[in-house]
Amino acid sequence: MTQHGYALVLLVVCILPGCDRPHDPLYRDRFFALGTLIDLSLYGASPEQQSAASAALASAFTDMHTDWHAWENSSLEQVNRQLAAGTGFTPDPELLPLLQAANHLSRKSGGLFNPTIGRLVDLWGFHSDEFTTLIPPSPADIETLLAQAPSVEDITLENGQISSSNPAVQYDLGAFAKGYAIDRGIELLQSMGITHAIINAGGDLRAIGKHGNRPWHIGIRNPRGEGVLASIELGEDESIFTSGDYERYFEASGQRYHHIIDPRTGRPAGETVSVTVMHRDAATADAAATALFVAGPDQWTGVARKMGIRYVMLLDREGTVHMNPAMQSRVRFETPPPDIKLSRPLE
Repeated sequence: MTQHGYALVLLVVCILPGCDRPHDPLYRDRFFALGTLIDLSLYGASPEQQSAASAALASAFTDMHTDWHAWENSSLEQVNRQLAAGTGFTPDPELLPLLQAANHLSRKSGGLFNPTIGRLVDLWGFHSDEFTTLIPPSPADIETLLAQAPSVEDITLENGQISSSNPAVQYDLGAFAKGYAIDRGIELLQSMGITHAIINAGGDLRAIGKHGNRPWHIGIRNPRGEGVLASIELGEDESIFTSGDYERYFEASGQRYHHIIDPRTGRPAGETVSVTVMHRDAATADAAATALFVAGPDQWTGVARKMGIRYVMLLDREGTVHMNPAMQSRVRFETPPPDIKLSRPLE
């Protein structure tokens, strides 16, 4: 965690004062999937729905993680092998909607969310569950991959087949798959008749319905100490995602190198500490948080408009909080940050 960063943390039901109530018909479950802890909260569901939802969601998320893994044996890794070979083929049908959605959001972001730079991500050592003794790659190696310029424009997806005109394309859906999975999970809950729920994957979440007769509440933790920096009430179908330089990183020669790679430079994006985005669907919020992190404090508003994002809070390396007025109206700070810079409305 950086000294100035504000990390989004699910405080969903009972962390904020006044949330706990006797005999509250709230069900919670926790399990590990998608490389993180998944917290499931259900309000008003029957015992049968609760147990069925937990089992179905855990199974579905485990399958998604297995199928979408970027560097272990998976359906996605098979896609990458075939794209590198320059051959068109028919992938797992379950994978096609995921890739189509990722490509669509990449285009909307102007390529700042680029799911095809897996080789760059790997070059920096982030295709690993553990990294402790890494050093940055050489400038020459970075420039070699940059010159190959992989993008979704190199991909052809039609008639159930996928091919690429650029063998440097390698999918890495780490900035998107979690949001897409949460959307799928919400659809699964709704198909079971569950209308009030939150799926939280490591602090990124989508909420539907309410907590009884009041909205779901989440909090933004103060990273410099204990307690809540701010709180937000979510709408009846809303997602909130954060990208930050404290999530996955290594340090070398006194400098931090995080996992959010700017596809324009081939290096970790350098002007942003964290970005929090709110949107109806989790997949869009997930991809947008990455794109706006890369865009930085000078360019985020234009990218947000292109991606249809209405609520953004960005923290830059100088400690300034950048927000649009709509987001400012939703956030309730316990202690206001010393420097807030408001943008023009995004609508």
